[in-house]
Amino acid sequence: MSTPAAGAPAVHRDYQGAKIAMWLFLFTEMILFGGLFILYSAYRAKYPHDFHHGGMELDYVIGVANTAILLTSSLTMVLSISGIQRGNRRLAMIMLAATVLLGTFFLVNKYVEWGAKIAHGIYPNGPELMKRSPGEVLFFGLYFAMTGLHGLHVAAGIVLLSVMFVWLVRKQIRKDDYVKLENSGLYWHLVDVIWIFLLPMFYLAA
Repeated sequence: MSTPAAGAPAVHRDYQGAKIAMWLFLFTEMILFGGLFILYSAYRAKYPHDFHHGGMELDYVIGVANTAILLTSSLTMVLSISGIQRGNRRLAMIMLAATVLLGTFFLVNKYVEWGAKIAHGIYPNGPELMKRSPGEVLFFGLYFAMTGLHGLHVAAGIVLLSVMFVWLVRKQIRKDDYVKLENSGLYWHLVDVIWIFLLPMFYLAA
């Protein structure tokens, strides 16, 4: 870490505390989604055939494509952090911008997918969905709730990483001070991991 100039006040940076705080936050996120996973499992055990039928109506190609997008974004996030660790700010900025762009592509795909379902009346309390069996109503209710909540986390991550990009431009994130970018990367990886669970639960439910 660089030493402060003569006469300049020392700046205290609690990197370890910042990392612990981020891990505690991520733990609460895991509890939130873990509860939803348990709820899904309970209803799927009760309505296996309805969940099977509901899963067949989802576009697994979009689901797999979005998985590839998020996995690639995790790679670019790692490369961004690796770049700033080596003092290559330009590489860090390019890879972070790629991560934000990939996250945006994910949300665009999700918007298209949701739009198609809503156009056919398949959404919570939608006219077409309410004609279905109770199990299918629950399946699509959980689908919209859980993928919607995940989408909000992706959107929040895009905003967070955009702020990190601005700080990289302003050199507020440097080789000797990159914990903010590192913590943002942890959050983004969690978003990706959650999607890895959502993919088989909904798109491969058949």
